[in-house]
Amino acid sequence: MKRFFFRLSLKRLFVLLILGCAALVLTVWGSHVWVEKTAHDRCYDDVAKVPPMDVALVLGCSPRIGGLTNLFYLYRMEAAAALFRAGKVKAFIVSGDNSTHQYDEPTAMKESLIAAGVPAEAIHCDYAGFRTLDSVVRADAIFDQKRFIVVSQRFHNERAVFLARRRGLEAVGFNAEDVSRSIGLSTHLREYLARVNAVLDVTLLQTEPKFYGPKVKVR
Repeated sequence: MKRFFFRLSLKRLFVLLILGCAALVLTVWGSHVWVEKTAHDRCYDDVAKVPPMDVALVLGCSPRIGGLTNLFYLYRMEAAAALFRAGKVKAFIVSGDNSTHQYDEPTAMKESLIAAGVPAEAIHCDYAGFRTLDSVVRADAIFDQKRFIVVSQRFHNERAVFLARRRGLEAVGFNAEDVSRSIGLSTHLREYLARVNAVLDVTLLQTEPKFYGPKVKVR
């Protein structure tokens, strides 16, 4: 009798494990499809096809990884500068992490854009862009921008545009050159979980940025 109940318990545990795995796969897949479907026709590879807007929101990342240039960062700066040269935007919000004095993504982005020919007065730093959601929401709440072009790699742009649309903002993405999967594999894999988190943030959790703060006027 004990052996019977033991086998029954193992069977139930196995069924629950299978159901849990299936639910996880469906959640990840469903989130990915929802984000992609929302943004797929709002993200552009060709700068000539990007609708002009006053402001571009450039999403930050570390300029260097282990002493080497971070290609995700480099390609984002090149894409942002290309938007400006094409006359698609008049100003930038460079949004990233500045959680310590030693780590300052927005200032690094501003310096890179100045070096690429963008006037300093056209670049505005958002030092509290700790997450993509923070950057998108603060573009509206702090910088008063309800229409903007997001600059990052396509996978990141899709999630940012999804978040913006769910907040009632009009956003499109300009896709920076992507990094090969052999180099950026971990980043691309993390994106699947990031999309689940994004869906939860705008549905069940109703997440707000870590910080708000005083308004910043953008030209």
